[in-house]
Amino acid sequence: MTYFSEKTSVQKCDALLEQYRSAGERAGGAQKLNFGGVDGKDVYNIAAPFQDGGETIIAGRVESRDSENSDIVFFTERGGVWLPLEGAPVLRLQDPFHATIGGLHVLGGVETFPHPEQPGKLMWRTVLYRGQRIAELERFFEGPDGMKDIRLVELNDGSVGVFTRPQGEKGGRGKIGFIRIGSLDELTVQAIEDAPLLEAHFDDEEWGGANEAHLLDGGLVGVLGHIARFDEQGNRHYYPIVFVYHPETGGRTPLKIIAERADFAPGPSKRPDLADVVFSGGLIRHGDGTATLYAGIGDAEAQRIEIRDPFAAYERKPE
Repeated sequence: MTYFSEKTSVQKCDALLEQYRSAGERAGGAQKLNFGGVDGKDVYNIAAPFQDGGETIIAGRVESRDSENSDIVFFTERGGVWLPLEGAPVLRLQDPFHATIGGLHVLGGVETFPHPEQPGKLMWRTVLYRGQRIAELERFFEGPDGMKDIRLVELNDGSVGVFTRPQGEKGGRGKIGFIRIGSLDELTVQAIEDAPLLEAHFDDEEWGGANEAHLLDGGLVGVLGHIARFDEQGNRHYYPIVFVYHPETGGRTPLKIIAERADFAPGPSKRPDLADVVFSGGLIRHGDGTATLYAGIGDAEAQRIEIRDPFAAYERKPE
């Protein structure tokens, strides 16, 4: 197999979707996750499960169907139902993500706040917490205003890889950048703003970001992300994608869609324009060539689905 030997290029949603459908290797076995203890609110855009004190934990975005005032709640499974974890904090954030850096839980999400220059509108930023246990999480970093989808991964030498997603003059509707820092203590707004963009990836009329990063054998990084676009009616279409990144050279493999909304169980959406939204949450890799993808569906519910492990072939030394 050839890795990173060719220049990558812009890839569009429609072409990636056609490649996925024509490959004949569909995601399957979709299951809805059942959440309780949230007063009938929706739970969606979940992170992949992780371990804390012997418990399997899922962090999920919790909000009413008619609102975007969100909390991140930590759940553990009891008798097939995911219930809020006793003693865990509730964070006033959207779209949780989780990484382990230096033996610590690093938990992040998106914080909204009044726009400083446009009355009545909101601005957002990525906020990070860390701690030995979920119950001990402490806020330690606020990212640049207007930036979502900052994701972290601990690299082979103990340094930290940071995927960014600028918008506007640098990133258009949203593109992925990357920077390497020595430790969490070196994470600064300036470092994130200075992160160079990856080689050409998203078309200027589309957007996307990284959702989770996996350190692979030999130092490569498997990235789970999303790519999105509007159609002519203004409806949003989100697809889970993957690629493998070489942190030493900056090279990457082509983008690849790994599932679409039709692969998941039927269900509601928050609004009609969100019916075709699959927001990548995280991957659990099973070590046998398969993986489970956890995702938010239609901004209204959480599901998981079985796929072929997209990173298994890259568990080798980088070239």
